[in-house]
Amino acid sequence: MTSTGLPDSLIATLPGSSYTDPEIFAQEQERIFETMWFCAVRSSELAKPGAFRTVDVGRESILVTRARDNSIRAYFNVCRHRGAKLCTEESGEVKRAFQCPYHAWTYDLNGKLVAAPNLTKMPDVGRTEYGLVSVAVREWLGYVWVCLAENPPSFDEDVIGDVVARLGDVESIERYDIENLSVGKRIVYDVKANWKLIIENFMECYHCATIHPELTEVLPEFADGYAAQYYVGHGAEFGAEVQGFTVDGSEGLDRIPGVAEDQDRRYYAITVRPQVFINLVPDHVIFHRMYPVAVDRTIVECDWLYLPHVVDSGKDVSRSVELFDRVNRQDFEACERTQPGMNSRLYAKGGVLVPSEHHIGAFHDWVNERLGAGSQ
Repeated sequence: MTSTGLPDSLIATLPGSSYTDPEIFAQEQERIFETMWFCAVRSSELAKPGAFRTVDVGRESILVTRARDNSIRAYFNVCRHRGAKLCTEESGEVKRAFQCPYHAWTYDLNGKLVAAPNLTKMPDVGRTEYGLVSVAVREWLGYVWVCLAENPPSFDEDVIGDVVARLGDVESIERYDIENLSVGKRIVYDVKANWKLIIENFMECYHCATIHPELTEVLPEFADGYAAQYYVGHGAEFGAEVQGFTVDGSEGLDRIPGVAEDQDRRYYAITVRPQVFINLVPDHVIFHRMYPVAVDRTIVECDWLYLPHVVDSGKDVSRSVELFDRVNRQDFEACERTQPGMNSRLYAKGGVLVPSEHHIGAFHDWVNERLGAGSQ
């Protein structure tokens, strides 16, 4: 028995309230999503100056756009005049400036205030001082990452560090050239479950033999309950008769040229805290971004990325998409089935993790540390 009274094989989970209490969720928004690097947008969505997308990061709406010099900029999506939401659409394109639909305060792509009714009669109003408030931006793997913190943490340590901790080095992911792949398919899932349940599910494979028949057919070792993320640098090997990472094990698409020989016919899964999952296989990459919107609701945006000529030529990617789409739906159904149990009096003190899930305990410790740090 451990000091908690549990058998040595078991460790405790977070209590049920961690998944159901709106106040805890508000703390997570403030101390996790609004202070860390948050993966917001695929860079290719902002193809030319003026293209934009709005993204909810924690409790804030963030406007991500491309400036005239082709750099990526991100701003709080709030007019400096009376606080109206500047852009109400999820995505779009402006020619030269963003104009508030309330009082027509107008900002150029660099965030500078360039026009407003009677602005010339207010010479003391600084065009930069009353411009849009920017947030930190970093591009990596072909995605735009934003950070709302006044003093952002190290991107190399927090984001790239999570990849290195999983794969052993950064070169292992760079070989997939994710930045230059093209989106062959995007599916957006509306999951009625707490964001942590989704992460916990992704991190373990104790459930794989139960709910993922297609996945365990392609990756037989998953039937034993040990997830790819359980071992640093480990990639789950395709079954002997499996030709590709497809729903029926049939041949995949053109292999990404940089993938090393020892990465071929293997699947790697990476969690980048707080809201990204990356799945690597030889011919494509599956990239998930989570947008927690309520204590019991999470939007998950999933991109299937292929070599550009595969997408441009119109090749059929449906068999590879269908495999992980099924996995996603199976996982999210399980999370939605779990969410109501978090409210049960039987789960007030939480549940337990078996040995193949013990690494999830480190995630729980991390969450507690993030929330504790903000209360000191």
